[in-house]
Amino acid sequence: MKGKKKGRKKKTNYQVEQAHRQATIGCYRLKDIRMKSHILILLCIVVLGVIGSCQGDGIGKNYYKVTCPHAEEIVKNVTEKHVCKNPSLPAKLLRMHFHDCFVRGCDASLLLNSTTNNTAEKQAIPNLTLSGFDVIDDIKAEVEKTCPGVVSCADVLALAARDSVSFELQRPLWEVLTGRRDGRVSRISEALANIPSPFSNFTTLVRNFASKGLDVHDLVVLSGGHTIGIGHCNLFSNRLYNFTGRGDQDPSLNPAYASFLKTKCRSLRDIITTVEMDPRSSLNFDNHYYVILKQKMGLFQSDAALLTDDSALKTVDELLDSSKFFVEFAQSMQKMGAIGVLTGTAGEIRKKCYVVN
Repeated sequence: MKGKKKGRKKKTNYQVEQAHRQATIGCYRLKDIRMKSHILILLCIVVLGVIGSCQGDGIGKNYYKVTCPHAEEIVKNVTEKHVCKNPSLPAKLLRMHFHDCFVRGCDASLLLNSTTNNTAEKQAIPNLTLSGFDVIDDIKAEVEKTCPGVVSCADVLALAARDSVSFELQRPLWEVLTGRRDGRVSRISEALANIPSPFSNFTTLVRNFASKGLDVHDLVVLSGGHTIGIGHCNLFSNRLYNFTGRGDQDPSLNPAYASFLKTKCRSLRDIITTVEMDPRSSLNFDNHYYVILKQKMGLFQSDAALLTDDSALKTVDELLDSSKFFVEFAQSMQKMGAIGVLTGTAGEIRKKCYVVN
């Protein structure tokens, strides 16, 4: 008994803070499972102390097991705290992760602020409607308190995107390999050139994804991310009022849905109003996106484009199976999360995500 009491006195500040967090935040559940995870982590540390670290030069499982064993847990807990307060956050962080990986790879270049000599990716038109940067900064700050200079912003973003989307179902929806390092370069021009446009046709989308090592299957699967989140009117209102430049409506858009959208987006000039990308289901991560897509209710031209190719349409039909969607989404997300990653001695580990060291 004395030994146990002595052990309790040696709890880290992080463990004390975590215990308090679990007792006070109503959103947290499955405490018994998390307690078991603490035990597993301790066992892993003991074993690794004997056989050595499994950490390598590339991204992999449990990259921080030795250097920062609580890293992924801290990211998860802080992310969930924010999601509890803001249920729309998962869509925001998922989109942020996507936009980051498509420009210079998953290196957190998107998180860098502009400087007097450089305009960063954040200022590119596709990124002006992004939000959640403050959440990433908060998560990073918490990780730095426990393990300064160890965990990259690129990994924080990748983990936070997964954990935020997974919170609703209380299980990790895809595996995030870690070990990314942070880039030092962020250019507005590269964001404009690489981020897929909501106005793109199928050929352009395929070319864009192929340049990142992603195929047609990945394109259709990752488009399923549109099952959560919102879209601004100016990104699709041309389909309502001036599709071919003659004041016409996109014939591929469900007429009843188009009429509904016109009640929300009154003109081509509306850059403020937003609508759900997945009507009546924009906070639920599921395969409902493919249901509405088949009903010709995909919000963007890039959504409707998936119905114009036989191979893509076949995948859309397959993903109407919910279990199939979750399996395929997990695989494509892991594939996307490995685009152009910096590892080893490349890049750096930023102390603050919005500025290079």
